[in-house]
Amino acid sequence: MAGSSWLIAAGALNGGAALLHLACIIGGPAWYRFLGAGERMARLAERGSLRPALITLGVATVLGFWSAYAFSSAGILPHLPFLRPALIAICTIYALRAAALPLMLGRMPDRSPGFLVWSSVIVLGFAVVHGVGIWLNWVRLGG
Repeated sequence: MAGSSWLIAAGALNGGAALLHLACIIGGPAWYRFLGAGERMARLAERGSLRPALITLGVATVLGFWSAYAFSSAGILPHLPFLRPALIAICTIYALRAAALPLMLGRMPDRSPGFLVWSSVIVLGFAVVHGVGIWLNWVRLGG
């Protein structure tokens, strides 16, 4: 199908991000720091708190669902309900996260500015891949 490669890429990006979050849980405090979760999360993990793992598992789960939606829209997985609105919501969330960079720079002092900029560029890329996939497959995705 024309344009489905963009949706496959979107699914792979979401899936890769989910796996990276799971690796963070396994890797522990050093991984939380390296991947930019912030010093507070790293310290909680060092103290044995379940909170960082539960939050990160929640994010990984959401990203896994997003991956399933992208793969479903590409025809790789069975048809999921509300494909078009779900993909639009996913794309919008990524774009809003990227657009939030100025606010994040001022309100997240425990995160490095470099991490915030690079992660914003990355999620903007995710938004673009999703957006192109949606645009190229608009009719096929239905309402």
